[in-house]
Amino acid sequence: QVQLVESGGGLVQPGGSLRLSCVASGRVYSWDAMAWYRQAPGKQRELVARMSSGTRTYADSVKGRFTISRDNAKNMVVLQMNSLKSEDTAVYYCHVPLGDSWGQGTQVTVSS
Repeated sequence: QVQLVESGGGLVQPGGSLRLSCVASGRVYSWDAMAWYRQAPGKQRELVARMSSGTRTYADSVKGRFTISRDNAKNMVVLQMNSLKSEDTAVYYCHVPLGDSWGQGTQVTVSS
């Protein structure tokens, strides 16, 4: 069983940046997919970014602004979020599809 712990959320002004980190404990191989999802109030959870064997995919709404990366030595996946908008406000979750493991979520609020 993989356990995931996210960190790095918070309050930021529009146009600002945040860096989310997710550390996995348990067996996660470098080729296993890792992803970030988000869920805004009243909306369904949606895929933000995914990385698997070096291939990155992004939701259209975040392309060019968000970057997903991994540090396999640390079993960590990072989401760098730039040019944040109010519509990026949500709880962000780390996910490992293998075993369907989810983190507890970290709140990101973009507001002036």
